[in-house]
Amino acid sequence: MRDSWPAIVAGLLVAISPVVVRDAFLLDGLILILLWGAAAAAWNVAGGYAGQVSLGHSAFFGLGAYAVALLGTKWGTSPWIGLAVGAGLATAVGFAIGFLSNRLRGPYFVLATIAFSQVLLIVASRWRGFTSGSEGIPVPFRPGFWTLGISDKRVWVYLVLALAALLYIVQVYLERSRRGYQLAAVREDEDAALSLGVPARRLKVAAIAVSAALTAVCGGLWAPYVGFVDPFYVFSVDLSVRFALAAVLGGIGTASGPFLGAALITVLETYLRARLGGLGAGLVGIYLIIYGIALILLMRWAPQGLVPWVAARWRQLAVQGTAQ
Repeated sequence: MRDSWPAIVAGLLVAISPVVVRDAFLLDGLILILLWGAAAAAWNVAGGYAGQVSLGHSAFFGLGAYAVALLGTKWGTSPWIGLAVGAGLATAVGFAIGFLSNRLRGPYFVLATIAFSQVLLIVASRWRGFTSGSEGIPVPFRPGFWTLGISDKRVWVYLVLALAALLYIVQVYLERSRRGYQLAAVREDEDAALSLGVPARRLKVAAIAVSAALTAVCGGLWAPYVGFVDPFYVFSVDLSVRFALAAVLGGIGTASGPFLGAALITVLETYLRARLGGLGAGLVGIYLIIYGIALILLMRWAPQGLVPWVAARWRQLAVQGTAQ
């Protein structure tokens, strides 16, 4: 509990912010930080705690987004039902991927996940009769909580905060439970874990399935918030890299790391785009160069991620204070 107090304080500050903050731009940034942090935390369940590094998690995000969009557009179904359908579908797909690629490790597993997300991208962009193809699907706005037709961003802050809290609790469970220790053993040395009787392959499949379901829920909430689902975005490798990068920057295999990494990426990206994104045709994309350099420098000085780096500095200061 003592290790969780920074996250609890941060959660309380986020919960208070809609009361004191009225600026729609700031609230939108807060919503995106929480949403991307939740998606990175969902990736962290498989990539951080189970060691199943994936660059195809956008497949599950896209399944959740398309489930909400298609059910709402074609049959007028509530997005809440779409969330459940998308999570169930992503769970089944996660089980299938985990089972079929069970013996793959390292770059081979990464390539398998990328390939699957690209298959879904091709299907979604070509199947015009069902998914509207590359044109994407506008999510209908129907006012009401049951239909998630909510224009007040303050309500969205609390919705996404609840999702982020759920993901944080799942990660804390994995850090402190017996199953979490078993996953850590599989991540560090699968052969040694197998020799000790740990059901490594079954745990890896379960971790991928849970991670897929949680990622789909993030996509399902993202769709009605943004109001449009584009196959080239929701199934892109760039989006998968965003999830992984936020977890790695914040601290892979830590409960707070994905949210801290998502906050850093979102704030830095927004600031640089606003300052440097309109400097002229010859300088288009210069903010991306500076953004990349900043991330490289951060990883140079904090290779384990921000949360482990801050924890190490805090322990060092505590030891020095005790010695004095």
